[in-house]
Amino acid sequence: MTSEPNDKLILSSERWQELLSPDQFAVLRQQATERPGSSRLNDEHRSGTFLCAGCHQPLFSSRHKFDSGSGWPSFFRPLGNSVIETRRDTRHGMTRLEYHCARCGGHQGHVFSDGPQPTGHRWCNNGLALKFVPEGEKLPGLRKNAYP
Repeated sequence: MTSEPNDKLILSSERWQELLSPDQFAVLRQQATERPGSSRLNDEHRSGTFLCAGCHQPLFSSRHKFDSGSGWPSFFRPLGNSVIETRRDTRHGMTRLEYHCARCGGHQGHVFSDGPQPTGHRWCNNGLALKFVPEGEKLPGLRKNAYP
């Protein structure tokens, strides 16, 4: 069985716990938020691609990353509309637009309307939900539903 970029990845909670660190599992599968300023990806300035740490789908380009001062890696646009899904989040007494990896459903962060032009958006991402691959390095294969 092969996976295409938009094939949904459906795994059990137990399988996700095997694949992810406890902190990654909390963010990606339980919608936790890492502490601001805690991600090493805040200071990542090389050219490359940011992937979903859960399924390895490319989500953001370094060309769209900017320092928002928020304490989380921020981007002014994803790689495309098909890689991200959004929904209204009313937890914590506020209304926000939450986004997830469209392929595996992994929680990434929230999108706000205070970003730079040309979009005016700030896709505020948990660093634990991302994997960075520098330009020139091969991207890892997408995780698959079937295992040997």
